[in-house]
Amino acid sequence: MSAHGTTMIFFFTIPMMTGVMNYFVPLMVGARDIAFPRVNALGYWLIPVSIFIYYAGFFIPNSFTSGDPSLANAGWTGYPPLSDLKYNGSVGIDLWCVSITILGLSSIMAAVNFLTTILALRAPGMKLTRLPLFVWASISTSILLLIATPSLAAGLILLLIDREFHTNFFTTAGRPVLFQHLFWFYSHPAVYIMILPGFGVISEVIPVFSRKAIFGYESMVLALFGIVFLSLGVWAHHMFTVGLNIYVETLFMALTMAIAVPTGVKFFNWMGTAWDGAVEFKTPMKFAFGFLATFLIGGITGIYLAAVPVDTQLHQSYYVVAHLHYVLFGGSVFTIFAGLYYWLPKITGHILSERLGNWNFWTLFVGFNGTFLVMHTLGLDGMPRRIATYARQDWAATNFVITVSAFLIAVSVLIFVINVLYSRKRGELAGPDPWDGNSLEWSVSSPPPPYNFERIPEVHSREPWKDMKLAARTGTPAPAPAE
Repeated sequence: MSAHGTTMIFFFTIPMMTGVMNYFVPLMVGARDIAFPRVNALGYWLIPVSIFIYYAGFFIPNSFTSGDPSLANAGWTGYPPLSDLKYNGSVGIDLWCVSITILGLSSIMAAVNFLTTILALRAPGMKLTRLPLFVWASISTSILLLIATPSLAAGLILLLIDREFHTNFFTTAGRPVLFQHLFWFYSHPAVYIMILPGFGVISEVIPVFSRKAIFGYESMVLALFGIVFLSLGVWAHHMFTVGLNIYVETLFMALTMAIAVPTGVKFFNWMGTAWDGAVEFKTPMKFAFGFLATFLIGGITGIYLAAVPVDTQLHQSYYVVAHLHYVLFGGSVFTIFAGLYYWLPKITGHILSERLGNWNFWTLFVGFNGTFLVMHTLGLDGMPRRIATYARQDWAATNFVITVSAFLIAVSVLIFVINVLYSRKRGELAGPDPWDGNSLEWSVSSPPPPYNFERIPEVHSREPWKDMKLAARTGTPAPAPAE
């Protein structure tokens, strides 16, 4: 369970979102490259180093347990005293601390690069009010990375010092709850570090396949920064059972409920964009709507868990497991698939199979809901998480459904891999603009040249490539950039 959480959050979702931003932010703002290419390369190579250090524990014998592997076995959160040297001598905990700290350094490098690229290397005429929403999502994500990541790094370094030099920052002689504050000050914003780029993907996919401009551009940007601001003030809702002051708990409860407001604004704007549009349900659009359905459930259950009495009863139950996965899987993995089906033709030059894409979507959608929807009922029925046996036999049938559905998710991922391999060999050539897109990445060849743009384009609106195509069809010159 420790490896699952660490792998999916730190080694899959965050690097995947960072990779998508790395590829498309320069293209979308009209830049030839990222601002600091060597820093970018260093940030990239720190990721496999981080992964290698973490998984090395699987191959190092643990002298404390007669040669068993030195696994990080304190959950993906690594709470003391579960990670305290007094109770856990596994060197895997030390490797986990070093690994995630290095990954955090990589994230900070990426954030600095994205902000500098967007603010300093934009094409002529691309004012901030004309940035694509995916770029705004990248800005908000980078701000969160810069503010929150040092807190996690500080907590992990102090935990490592506790273990290596026998200090008392978080040990039972110190303050275990302090580690939780440092950890969640990063790890709740980390939810939005994983989701905000996905929001940006959806904000690009829905307008293109609805043949309409995004509804409420300004409110979408304000909602992004409302989420950034509020996400930095809700970390303690993960700690309602540790004995916080009731007034502190009430404050965090109110802030947690308030974060639903900017998220709700984005939902209504996405639906307003699709409403009465000429909607084409291509595979990227299917995954976009799958995201809307699943993330909505995660958001609603989050409102329930924001209430202190409800959270106190459901803490450490399968209800929390279900909520977490509806937010993270529904909010990240569905948007990642939407982005891959939308942008892989630009990256590879080949369109993915629509038939295999349909199978990919429906097996994932059914498998995901079959796995996690029924977990809500198990949690309400009292089933705790992280158990090896069932206290009640009537839980077994529901868990059997969960297991079968989880294998269906694996089948879905396999279908995607087959689709990618098939399309590279026999897929239809994409051309520069297979979806009749709006933003600048569709104005260059697929794949793009190494320098992105032979001539840096001039931008006159929020949909620059759409304007250029219209001007070419009608024979009228594009309007001059507004002063």
